[in-house]
Amino acid sequence: MFITSLLSGAIQCGTSVLYGIYGETVTERVGVINLGTEGCMVVGALAAYVCTYHTESPLLGILMAAIGGGVLALLHAILVIGRKANQLATGLTIMFLGLGLTSFLGQQYVSVSIDGLSMIPIPVLSGIPVIGTALFNQDILVYVSYILCPLLCYLLFKTRLGLLLRATGEDEEVVFAYGANPKLLRYIGVVLGGMISAIGGAQLAIAYTHTWIENMTNGRGIIAVALVVLAGYHPKKAMIGAYIFGGAQALQLLLQAQGVHISTFILQMFPYLFTICALFFASRKKVQAMPAELKKIIESSANS
Repeated sequence: MFITSLLSGAIQCGTSVLYGIYGETVTERVGVINLGTEGCMVVGALAAYVCTYHTESPLLGILMAAIGGGVLALLHAILVIGRKANQLATGLTIMFLGLGLTSFLGQQYVSVSIDGLSMIPIPVLSGIPVIGTALFNQDILVYVSYILCPLLCYLLFKTRLGLLLRATGEDEEVVFAYGANPKLLRYIGVVLGGMISAIGGAQLAIAYTHTWIENMTNGRGIIAVALVVLAGYHPKKAMIGAYIFGGAQALQLLLQAQGVHISTFILQMFPYLFTICALFFASRKKVQAMPAELKKIIESSANS
């Protein structure tokens, strides 16, 4: 029972982060770092929550979340691609803009209840011992996250568009010589990444918690940016990092529920401590997978 609850909690807690990793992976593949992923996620959470509350349609709420995250990511793209602003500083600004904007606009929705998305057990599969409930008794956005992984892999590694997106992150001059527009491809990558990340915020608000509170993402966007390294900039490996974080978070909630005599503050550190440990052991191997354009950005930021 404990293992089943832990696995189920890992998936439920980790799915919002998983969408953030997916989104940031697409963004970084085109040679842009978006530290504003946190802002996109929290904007997506509020947009989904407000829309679901007023329309009673979670699907429309998810659509509005994607639009909201895309708009915020577009602002980031305009600044860093169009105006050549510092990507790290701009990303932080976008993050705080999203947090401040949602705190102001979401005041009247705190503690307002919605139905949101419910669990949908898959016949037969949900009855598998231990893993059945964890994997196949989840909300629709969890199932979409399963499907999104092979879809993104196909997009990035099996299509012409994906080849161009990845090439843009490696050497934009080669893309330009090929006859494509690297600036446009970067816009596409950043906006698409922001939209995917925002759906993670929607999952958190209308599927996992069914509530809205100020700064409800609580650093998940920043964790997602960090875990892109653990995933080796590859969607297929993104689930590992997301579920490590989700599992650690689920563990601390289960320990609290069972009355384990450990400080609440220490338990709340678990997800972030696990993430740091995972990054410590994986980052040196994964850094070689970093797109060349990202290395230039990091090196220039370190030298400035």
